[in-house]
Amino acid sequence: MTTRLHATRTSYDTVAADYAELLKDELGRPLDMAMLAAFAERVRAGGGGAVADLGCGPGRVTVHLEKLGLDAFGIDLSPGMVAVARRTHPRLRFEVGTMTGLDLGDGTLAGALVWYSTVHTPIDELPVMFAEFHRVLAPGGHLLIAFKAGDGQVRLEHAYGHDVDLDVHRFPPERVAVLLRNAGLSEVARLVREAEPPEKTPQAFVLARRTGDPLSAATVL
Repeated sequence: MTTRLHATRTSYDTVAADYAELLKDELGRPLDMAMLAAFAERVRAGGGGAVADLGCGPGRVTVHLEKLGLDAFGIDLSPGMVAVARRTHPRLRFEVGTMTGLDLGDGTLAGALVWYSTVHTPIDELPVMFAEFHRVLAPGGHLLIAFKAGDGQVRLEHAYGHDVDLDVHRFPPERVAVLLRNAGLSEVARLVREAEPPEKTPQAFVLARRTGDPLSAATVL
């Protein structure tokens, strides 16, 4: 495990209980919810199947996916977050794992949700992650990714009442769409909305579909 991943895991293990309590009623704004609904409708229209909430945290969005009619389960880097999710939502499945090496078979998912789960990942590391999403999605499977729109990063050393060791990255939506396309995930829809308090940056959402094979290094634009 890299130093960055270890710091991220340790930080979220530390804040897990307080994070879950503070955000237990926080799911998303109306436009955010509309993108989740569109994702769920696309997965159901494609015949359904297993849907992974990657970076699920305490599981509140995983539960929402289930309410939208999806066969959802969660995976998170932090054992502390997974423990909270299992305790709070015992009927659902939650596992510890990393998004760059998912313990899932090729083409086994009808859908994958990445709800702000890449915010601690530098943009130059996203291609490896997106290649893994392509691997586990079935042909025609859908991916919804939510992230902070913009450029650069900010340092986070205190959050949810605890000291943490995290960098928070912002990504240009057009760049994310290109990286997804290069990974064989074609953009279906994109939404960028302005920040709403207490947010400090615009928020972006890209819905994509596995339609082909990843581009070779020689053809990546």
